[in-house]
Amino acid sequence: MKIVRKILLILIILLILAATFVFLIGYGYYSNTLHEKSLTERIEAYTTMDNYVSYENLSKDYINAVVAVEDHRYYDHGPVDFIGIARAMYTNIRDGEFDEGGSTITQQVSKNIIFNQDKTLIRKLGELFGAYDLEKNYSKNEILALYVNSSYFGDGYNGIYDASMGYYNKEPKDLSLDEASMLAGVPNAPSVYAPTVNMDLAKKRQAHVLKAMVKYGYITDEQARAINSY
Repeated sequence: MKIVRKILLILIILLILAATFVFLIGYGYYSNTLHEKSLTERIEAYTTMDNYVSYENLSKDYINAVVAVEDHRYYDHGPVDFIGIARAMYTNIRDGEFDEGGSTITQQVSKNIIFNQDKTLIRKLGELFGAYDLEKNYSKNEILALYVNSSYFGDGYNGIYDASMGYYNKEPKDLSLDEASMLAGVPNAPSVYAPTVNMDLAKKRQAHVLKAMVKYGYITDEQARAINSY
């Protein structure tokens, strides 16, 4: 029994050391990135843009579509959704695919505004610290607005204003459910889901968005079917 206890103690110590090492690497990467430009400066670079769209100027259908498809527990969890991560891991293992990452909207804002799009472990670690810093300094609504303003929608459209005007020639506050559910699905893979790239795939992605909106109670089954047979 003494040997088993010693082995367990050694394993626990190794796990603590490994966790500390990972923590220091991630925090160091995040801190070094902010030395180049502070979080406030990075946020202001977006919020001071002429075409920045505040939360209040987004259509309710678009807000609901984004939350439903990207992070349906957004207003109920913190910067990191551990339930979402566990669910994504289960889904990936079950389906034998790795297309779900469990990232929250806040984590995606951290990636879009603070870091780059490189899919490296160290960037992912830094992204977590950025997410906690964002939610410490900004409201959920402000972060959601940052997300849609920092997302790429394909066809050269950066941010929801350019996408809404470019695809539908109307401001984001005036988007219909049909238009809102289409645009909400594009940032997941703009090179695939942009309406100008492949309308069939864009429609399939839109159907996925509508299905999520029905599932989480934002619209009825009849409303979804009136737009797209999903």
